[in-house]
Amino acid sequence: MPVVVGVSFHPVTKVYYFDPGALLDLATDEYVVVETAQGQEIGQVTWSPRAIGETFLAADLKPVVRRATASDLLERDRFQRKEEDVLAQCRARAREHRLPMNVVSAEYSYDGARLVVSFTAEGRVDFRDLVRDLARMFNARIEMKQIGVRDQAKVLDGVGKCGRQLCCSSWLREFNPVTIKMAKQQNLPLNPPEISGVCGRLLCCLAYESDVYEEARKQLPKVGAAVMTPAGEGRVRRVQPLRETVTVRLEDGAMQEFAISELELQGGKGGGRACGGCAMRRTAQVAAEEEELAAPAERQELDEGSPGGKRSRSKRHRNR
Repeated sequence: MPVVVGVSFHPVTKVYYFDPGALLDLATDEYVVVETAQGQEIGQVTWSPRAIGETFLAADLKPVVRRATASDLLERDRFQRKEEDVLAQCRARAREHRLPMNVVSAEYSYDGARLVVSFTAEGRVDFRDLVRDLARMFNARIEMKQIGVRDQAKVLDGVGKCGRQLCCSSWLREFNPVTIKMAKQQNLPLNPPEISGVCGRLLCCLAYESDVYEEARKQLPKVGAAVMTPAGEGRVRRVQPLRETVTVRLEDGAMQEFAISELELQGGKGGGRACGGCAMRRTAQVAAEEEELAAPAERQELDEGSPGGKRSRSKRHRNR
Protein backbone atom coordinates (compact mmCIF):
# COMPACT_ATOMS: atom_id res chain seq x y z
CA MET A 1 0.00 0.00 0.00
CA PRO A 2 1.24 3.54 -0.73
CA VAL A 3 2.56 5.65 2.14
CA VAL A 4 1.12 9.18 2.34
CA VAL A 5 1.32 12.20 4.59
CA GLY A 6 -1.67 14.49 5.21
CA VAL A 7 -0.99 18.20 4.68
CA SER A 8 -3.32 21.21 5.05
CA PHE A 9 -2.54 24.70 3.80
CA HIS A 10 -4.69 26.70 6.21
CA PRO A 11 -6.14 25.95 9.66
CA VAL A 12 -9.39 23.93 9.57
CA THR A 13 -9.24 23.23 5.84
CA LYS A 14 -9.18 20.15 3.67
CA VAL A 15 -6.34 17.67 4.13
CA TYR A 16 -4.45 16.63 1.00
CA TYR A 17 -2.32 13.55 0.46
CA PHE A 18 1.35 13.82 -0.55
CA ASP A 19 4.19 11.36 -1.04
CA PRO A 20 6.65 11.85 1.85
CA GLY A 21 9.47 10.12 -0.03
CA ALA A 22 12.39 9.66 2.34
CA LEU A 23 10.85 11.94 4.99
CA LEU A 24 9.08 9.16 6.86
CA ASP A 25 9.86 10.78 10.23
CA LEU A 26 7.64 13.82 9.62
CA ALA A 27 5.65 14.71 12.73
CA THR A 28 2.29 16.37 13.15
CA ASP A 29 2.35 20.21 13.01
CA GLU A 30 5.67 20.33 11.13
CA TYR A 31 5.84 22.68 8.15
CA VAL A 32 6.85 21.30 4.77
CA VAL A 33 7.31 22.56 1.23
CA VAL A 34 5.22 20.49 -1.19
CA GLU A 35 4.76 20.40 -4.94
CA THR A 36 1.22 21.26 -6.07
CA ALA A 37 -0.50 21.78 -9.40
CA GLN A 38 -0.03 25.55 -8.92
CA GLY A 39 3.63 25.33 -7.86
CA GLN A 40 5.47 24.91 -4.60
CA GLU A 41 3.65 25.84 -1.39
CA ILE A 42 4.13 25.58 2.36
CA GLY A 43 1.74 23.36 4.27
CA GLN A 44 1.43 21.94 7.77
CA VAL A 45 1.51 18.22 8.48
CA THR A 46 -1.89 17.10 9.77
CA TRP A 47 -1.33 13.34 9.61
CA SER A 48 2.07 11.75 9.99
CA PRO A 49 3.14 9.29 7.22
CA ARG A 50 1.00 6.17 7.08
CA ALA A 51 -0.04 3.49 4.60
CA ILE A 52 -3.50 3.70 3.03
CA GLY A 53 -5.42 1.74 0.42
CA GLU A 54 -5.08 2.74 -3.22
CA THR A 55 -8.85 3.20 -3.44
CA PHE A 56 -8.49 6.39 -1.38
CA LEU A 57 -6.20 7.98 -3.96
CA ALA A 58 -7.84 9.92 -6.77
CA ALA A 59 -4.64 10.59 -8.75
CA ASP A 60 -0.88 10.26 -8.60
CA LEU A 61 0.65 11.64 -5.44
CA LYS A 62 2.71 14.78 -5.61
CA PRO A 63 5.87 14.86 -3.50
CA VAL A 64 6.93 16.56 -0.33
CA VAL A 65 9.96 18.56 -1.50
CA ARG A 66 11.57 19.24 1.89
CA ARG A 67 11.00 20.51 5.39
CA ALA A 68 10.29 24.24 5.52
CA THR A 69 13.19 26.30 6.84
CA ALA A 70 13.02 29.33 9.12
CA SER A 71 13.68 31.61 6.14
CA ASP A 72 10.77 30.01 4.26
CA LEU A 73 8.41 30.75 7.14
CA LEU A 74 9.69 34.31 7.51
CA GLU A 75 9.16 34.91 3.80
CA ARG A 76 5.63 33.52 4.04
CA ASP A 77 4.81 35.74 7.04
CA ARG A 78 6.17 38.81 5.23
CA PHE A 79 3.75 38.33 2.33
CA GLN A 80 0.85 37.42 4.62
CA ARG A 81 1.17 40.81 6.30
CA LYS A 82 0.60 42.44 2.92
CA GLU A 83 -2.60 40.55 2.15
CA GLU A 84 -5.02 42.87 3.95
CA ASP A 85 -3.81 45.89 1.96
CA VAL A 86 -3.76 43.85 -1.27
CA LEU A 87 -7.35 42.73 -0.65
CA ALA A 88 -8.51 46.34 -0.35
CA GLN A 89 -6.78 47.22 -3.63
CA CYS A 90 -8.30 44.20 -5.40
CA ARG A 91 -11.80 45.24 -4.29
CA ALA A 92 -11.19 48.80 -5.49
CA ARG A 93 -9.99 47.59 -8.89
CA ALA A 94 -12.99 45.27 -9.24
CA ARG A 95 -15.31 48.24 -8.61
CA GLU A 96 -13.42 50.33 -11.17
CA HIS A 97 -13.93 47.60 -13.77
CA ARG A 98 -17.62 47.41 -12.72
CA LEU A 99 -17.51 43.67 -12.33
CA PRO A 100 -20.49 41.93 -10.62
CA MET A 101 -18.33 40.15 -8.07
CA ASN A 102 -17.51 40.28 -4.37
CA VAL A 103 -13.80 39.84 -3.65
CA VAL A 104 -13.51 37.72 -0.50
CA SER A 105 -9.79 37.15 0.01
CA ALA A 106 -6.36 37.63 -1.52
CA GLU A 107 -3.63 35.15 -0.58
CA TYR A 108 0.02 35.07 -1.61
CA SER A 109 2.01 31.90 -2.09
CA TYR A 110 4.80 31.60 0.45
CA ASP A 111 7.37 33.14 -1.91
CA GLY A 112 5.07 35.84 -3.30
CA ALA A 113 5.22 34.51 -6.85
CA ARG A 114 1.46 33.81 -7.02
CA LEU A 115 -1.55 35.76 -5.74
CA VAL A 116 -4.85 33.89 -5.42
CA VAL A 117 -7.91 36.17 -5.42
CA SER A 118 -11.12 34.46 -4.26
CA PHE A 119 -14.51 35.94 -5.10
CA THR A 120 -18.22 35.17 -5.18
CA ALA A 121 -20.56 36.02 -8.05
CA GLU A 122 -24.04 35.08 -9.27
CA GLY A 123 -22.75 33.81 -12.61
CA ARG A 124 -19.71 33.81 -14.87
CA VAL A 125 -17.52 36.91 -14.77
CA ASP A 126 -15.16 38.12 -17.48
CA PHE A 127 -12.23 39.22 -15.30
CA ARG A 128 -9.47 39.17 -17.93
CA ASP A 129 -8.92 42.93 -17.81
CA LEU A 130 -8.86 42.83 -14.02
CA VAL A 131 -6.24 40.08 -14.03
CA ARG A 132 -3.97 42.05 -16.32
CA ASP A 133 -4.41 45.13 -14.14
CA LEU A 134 -3.59 43.24 -10.92
CA ALA A 135 -0.58 41.51 -12.49
CA ARG A 136 0.93 44.90 -13.33
CA MET A 137 0.19 46.23 -9.84
CA PHE A 138 1.60 43.38 -7.78
CA ASN A 139 4.16 41.86 -10.17
CA ALA A 140 2.86 38.36 -9.49
CA ARG A 141 0.95 35.63 -11.27
CA ILE A 142 -2.75 36.22 -10.58
CA GLU A 143 -5.16 33.33 -10.08
CA MET A 144 -8.88 34.15 -9.84
CA LYS A 145 -10.95 31.58 -7.94
CA GLN A 146 -14.74 31.65 -7.75
CA ILE A 147 -16.03 30.15 -4.51
CA GLY A 148 -19.47 29.42 -3.06
CA VAL A 149 -21.26 31.17 -0.23
CA ARG A 150 -20.36 28.40 2.22
CA ASP A 151 -16.67 28.87 1.45
CA GLN A 152 -17.16 32.61 1.86
CA ALA A 153 -18.60 32.11 5.35
CA LYS A 154 -15.66 29.85 6.22
CA VAL A 155 -13.17 32.54 5.18
CA LEU A 156 -14.95 35.47 6.83
CA ASP A 157 -15.97 33.57 10.00
CA GLY A 158 -18.82 34.63 12.27
CA VAL A 159 -21.30 33.51 14.92
CA GLY A 160 -24.07 31.01 14.25
CA LYS A 161 -27.63 30.77 15.56
CA CYS A 162 -26.33 28.80 18.53
CA GLY A 163 -24.24 31.78 19.63
CA ARG A 164 -20.95 30.02 18.97
CA GLN A 165 -18.27 30.38 16.31
CA LEU A 166 -19.24 28.89 12.96
CA CYS A 167 -18.48 25.17 12.70
CA CYS A 168 -16.90 25.62 9.26
CA SER A 169 -14.40 28.11 10.70
CA SER A 170 -13.68 26.40 14.02
CA TRP A 171 -13.41 22.67 13.29
CA LEU A 172 -15.29 21.47 10.17
CA ARG A 173 -12.67 20.79 7.50
CA GLU A 174 -15.02 19.79 4.67
CA PHE A 175 -18.66 20.50 3.85
CA ASN A 176 -21.00 17.51 3.91
CA PRO A 177 -24.27 17.33 1.95
CA VAL A 178 -27.26 18.73 3.85
CA THR A 179 -30.83 18.15 2.65
CA ILE A 180 -34.30 19.29 3.63
CA LYS A 181 -35.10 15.66 4.50
CA MET A 182 -32.82 15.98 7.53
CA ALA A 183 -34.91 18.87 8.86
CA LYS A 184 -38.11 16.87 8.31
CA GLN A 185 -36.71 13.87 10.18
CA GLN A 186 -35.97 16.07 13.20
CA ASN A 187 -39.42 17.73 13.20
CA LEU A 188 -37.86 21.15 12.68
CA PRO A 189 -39.91 24.05 11.31
CA LEU A 190 -39.62 24.06 7.53
CA ASN A 191 -39.10 27.81 7.48
CA PRO A 192 -35.96 28.78 5.51
CA PRO A 193 -34.77 31.52 7.91
CA GLU A 194 -35.06 29.09 10.84
CA ILE A 195 -32.98 26.29 9.31
CA SER A 196 -30.46 28.33 7.29
CA GLY A 197 -27.05 29.52 8.41
CA VAL A 198 -25.33 32.86 7.91
CA CYS A 199 -24.31 31.68 4.44
CA GLY A 200 -27.98 31.32 3.41
CA ARG A 201 -27.69 27.54 2.98
CA LEU A 202 -29.15 24.82 5.19
CA LEU A 203 -27.42 24.56 8.56
CA CYS A 204 -24.48 22.14 8.56
CA CYS A 205 -25.53 20.93 12.03
CA LEU A 206 -28.69 19.38 10.56
CA ALA A 207 -26.47 16.47 9.48
CA TYR A 208 -24.89 15.83 12.88
CA GLU A 209 -27.82 13.85 14.36
CA SER A 210 -29.43 12.78 11.12
CA ASP A 211 -28.35 9.13 11.48
CA VAL A 212 -29.75 8.95 15.01
CA TYR A 213 -33.15 10.23 13.91
CA GLU A 214 -33.19 7.99 10.85
CA GLU A 215 -32.53 4.90 12.94
CA ALA A 216 -35.11 5.92 15.57
CA ARG A 217 -37.80 6.47 12.94
CA LYS A 218 -37.41 2.90 11.70
CA GLN A 219 -39.03 1.77 14.95
CA LEU A 220 -41.99 4.13 14.62
CA PRO A 221 -45.12 4.14 12.43
CA LYS A 222 -45.21 6.75 9.70
CA VAL A 223 -47.43 9.80 9.76
CA GLY A 224 -50.88 8.81 8.50
CA ALA A 225 -50.65 5.18 9.62
CA ALA A 226 -53.79 3.74 11.22
CA VAL A 227 -53.14 2.49 14.76
CA MET A 228 -55.07 1.07 17.69
CA THR A 229 -54.48 2.87 20.99
CA PRO A 230 -55.76 2.30 24.54
CA ALA A 231 -58.20 5.14 23.81
CA GLY A 232 -59.41 3.66 20.53
CA GLU A 233 -58.57 3.70 16.85
CA GLY A 234 -56.82 6.69 15.29
CA ARG A 235 -54.21 7.91 12.81
CA VAL A 236 -50.69 9.05 13.52
CA ARG A 237 -50.30 12.80 13.11
CA ARG A 238 -46.81 13.33 14.56
CA VAL A 239 -43.86 11.22 15.68
CA GLN A 240 -41.25 12.05 18.34
CA PRO A 241 -38.31 9.77 17.49
CA LEU A 242 -36.09 10.47 20.50
CA ARG A 243 -38.98 10.14 22.98
CA GLU A 244 -40.31 7.09 21.12
CA THR A 245 -43.84 8.46 21.21
CA VAL A 246 -46.44 9.40 18.60
CA THR A 247 -49.31 11.86 18.57
CA VAL A 248 -52.54 10.26 17.36
CA ARG A 249 -55.77 11.85 16.19
CA LEU A 250 -58.56 9.68 17.57
CA GLU A 251 -61.89 9.09 15.83
CA ASP A 252 -63.56 11.74 18.00
CA GLY A 253 -61.02 14.34 16.79
CA ALA A 254 -59.01 14.47 20.00
CA MET A 255 -55.19 14.54 19.81
CA GLN A 256 -53.35 12.37 22.30
CA GLU A 257 -49.74 11.24 22.75
CA PHE A 258 -48.89 7.56 23.27
CA ALA A 259 -45.72 5.55 23.82
CA ILE A 260 -44.91 3.25 20.92
CA SER A 261 -45.29 0.21 23.20
CA GLU A 262 -48.96 1.13 23.74
CA LEU A 263 -49.85 1.04 20.04
CA GLU A 264 -51.04 -1.73 17.80
CA LEU A 265 -50.80 -1.09 14.09
CA GLN A 266 -53.90 -2.15 12.19
CA GLY A 267 -53.02 -5.33 10.32
CA GLY A 268 -49.81 -5.76 12.38
CA LYS A 269 -48.75 -7.38 15.61
CA GLY A 270 -48.48 -4.17 17.58
CA GLY A 271 -45.54 -2.26 18.98
CA GLY A 272 -43.05 -0.02 17.24
CA ARG A 273 -40.80 -2.73 15.86
CA ALA A 274 -43.64 -4.40 13.98
CA CYS A 275 -44.47 -1.12 12.27
CA GLY A 276 -41.34 -0.98 10.13
CA GLY A 277 -42.30 -3.88 7.87
CA CYS A 278 -46.00 -3.18 7.66
CA ALA A 279 -47.71 -1.55 4.71
CA MET A 280 -48.62 1.91 6.02
CA ARG A 281 -50.52 4.36 3.88
CA ARG A 282 -50.88 8.10 4.23
CA THR A 283 -54.19 9.77 3.69
CA ALA A 284 -54.46 12.37 0.94
CA GLN A 285 -55.01 15.08 3.53
CA VAL A 286 -51.78 14.29 5.42
CA ALA A 287 -49.73 14.11 2.22
CA ALA A 288 -51.12 17.44 1.04
CA GLU A 289 -50.33 19.11 4.36
CA GLU A 290 -46.73 17.85 4.31
CA GLU A 291 -46.23 18.96 0.73
CA GLU A 292 -47.56 22.42 1.57
CA LEU A 293 -45.19 22.72 4.55
CA ALA A 294 -42.15 21.49 2.65
CA ALA A 295 -42.57 23.63 -0.48
CA PRO A 296 -41.12 26.93 0.87
CA ALA A 297 -38.06 25.25 2.33
CA GLU A 298 -37.41 23.05 -0.68
CA ARG A 299 -37.30 26.11 -2.88
CA GLN A 300 -34.49 27.41 -0.70
CA GLU A 301 -32.44 24.22 -0.89
CA LEU A 302 -29.51 24.82 -3.22
CA ASP A 303 -26.58 22.55 -3.84
CA GLU A 304 -23.06 23.65 -4.49
CA GLY A 305 -23.62 23.47 -8.26
CA SER A 306 -26.39 26.05 -8.32
CA PRO A 307 -25.95 29.76 -9.17
CA GLY A 308 -24.59 31.61 -6.14
CA GLY A 309 -23.23 28.38 -4.70
CA LYS A 310 -20.81 27.43 -7.43
CA ARG A 311 -17.62 25.60 -6.71
CA SER A 312 -14.36 27.15 -7.70
CA ARG A 313 -13.49 26.74 -11.34
CA SER A 314 -9.98 26.03 -10.16
CA LYS A 315 -11.13 23.23 -7.85
CA ARG A 316 -8.27 21.52 -6.09
CA HIS A 317 -8.18 17.73 -6.08
CA ARG A 318 -7.54 15.73 -2.98
CA ASN A 319 -3.95 15.07 -4.00
CA ARG A 320 -3.37 18.65 -5.26
